[in-house]
Amino acid sequence: MAGDREEEPTAMGGDKLILRGMQFHGFHGVKQEEKKLGQKFVIDVDAWMDLAPAGDSDDISHTVSYTDIYRIVKGIVEGPSHNLLESVAQSIAKSTLLKFPQISSVRVKVEKPHVAVQGVVDYLGVEILRCRKARAEHLI
Repeated sequence: MAGDREEEPTAMGGDKLILRGMQFHGFHGVKQEEKKLGQKFVIDVDAWMDLAPAGDSDDISHTVSYTDIYRIVKGIVEGPSHNLLESVAQSIAKSTLLKFPQISSVRVKVEKPHVAVQGVVDYLGVEILRCRKARAEHLI
C-alpha cells in the first residue's frame, strides 16, 4: 500500500536490515510489580546502511549480521531494569550505532503488549529514530 511506505532517513537510499517481532521477557516499568514479575516485550529494529557491497559480493563481512543486532537487543531488554520504554529504545539505538559505524540510522520500536489500562489495546509502546551525527563521539 502506498500509505505504508516509510520515508528513507538517509540520503544514500533505503537499504536497511530489518528485525521484526523479537520477543523477550524483561523487567521494565515504573510499577514495582513490573520490576518484580517482568513481562513480555516485542522489539522491531530497522538499521539503515548501504547493502550494495554485500549484495555484490555475497560476503557477510560486507554487512552487519542480524544476530549481532539481535544480541544487542536481547542484552538490553533482558538486562538491568529501565523505568521507561523510551530508555530501553534509546539504549538499543545508541548501542547499535556505537557498535556498527557502517549503520547510518536506526529505528527502534518497543511494544509492551500486556499493560494494565482500562480499555482494549493490542500494545502500548514507543518508536524512535536515531541518526548518526558527523562525528562518532556525538552520536544521538
